[in-house]
Parts: sequence; C-alpha cells; structure tokens
Amino acid sequence: MGIVKISDLMHENLRIAGNALSRSINAQAEHWMRIGMLAELHPALDHREICQLLIRAEQAGGFDLETVSKALAAPPAPAAALPAVRKVAGARA
Repeated sequence: MGIVKISDLMHENLRIAGNALSRSINAQAEHWMRIGMLAELHPALDHREICQLLIRAEQAGGFDLETVSKALAAPPAPAAALPAVRKVAGARA
C-alpha cells in the first residue's frame, strides 16, 4: 500500500463518481485503475468485456493478474449471470 498523488480535479472527479456509485474515493480510484490497466493489457476488449472479465476474476478468487488470465481463458458467463454488467453496458455516459 502506498500514497498516490493526484490533482485536485481528479480527486473531485473520484469523489463525485464514488458517491454516485456508492464507493469510497479509494475504491473508485482502484476501480478506474483496474479498468485502465486491463484496457492497456488487452486493447481488443471493450468496456463491457472488461467488466465481465472483472466479474469472472472476482468469482475465481479476486483481482490479480493470475486470476485475470484464468478468467480470460474461461468461457464467458451466461448473460443472465451478469445482470449488473448488462445494465451498465447499456447505459449512456
């Protein structure tokens, strides 16, 4: 664990998004970092696929590069098992 320095504007963006999504500022920052890291490691995946990957990794024991790799290799979960992802994926920003 460590300290990451961010701009005041980014901190405010994290606060707003965290409040809207019922996450702490730190949890929101970690969520965005996970999404960004996976987007850079797997540029062919879209946001919906990254969210599904995060869910599969969590089901496999939590987020780390090993469980993400296993989740990528696993077949996608049925759409009915991912209602929150479907809801988020259909929403417009």
